[in-house]
Amino acid sequence: MLSTPMVVQQESFLMFTRATTSAAFILIAWLCLFTWGSLANAAEQSIPASAEGQIEFNTPSDNIGCIYTPKGGTNTYEPQDGGPELSCSRVEPSYITIILGPKGPATLIKNPGEQPCCSDVTRLAYGNSWSAGPFSCQSSTKGLICAASNGHGFFISKAKVTVK
Repeated sequence: MLSTPMVVQQESFLMFTRATTSAAFILIAWLCLFTWGSLANAAEQSIPASAEGQIEFNTPSDNIGCIYTPKGGTNTYEPQDGGPELSCSRVEPSYITIILGPKGPATLIKNPGEQPCCSDVTRLAYGNSWSAGPFSCQSSTKGLICAASNGHGFFISKAKVTVK
């Protein structure tokens, strides 16, 4: 049986579609493996708490700084819902603060008023992670990603801010 040009075109299209789908699947699987592997291999960095239990750290660029406040707060600060709380600020290109509590989504404050970030504290090295209470963060050259055990969190970098 002879193939007509239309049948040949359809067969060629189906072969191209299968090859493209297979390549896309392989690429997605590789990206998932690469991403999971890099997260799973992140070194946990220990950062000491102050006498009142707060933990402060900056990213290596000193553009992002975070303060963890334990449940119940401190003598001078009590989180709005009683805590614990993770508050991170970015200096450039515009000063913003993100507050993450144990319940609900993170809150982005685009004009926080006071701008205390970023003091000379421990740096969370690129590739390292940190955790306390229900929160965990991972630092990379792309930015800082933090999440609470409830699934809410944020990504913050010089170029972008995303909260969920």
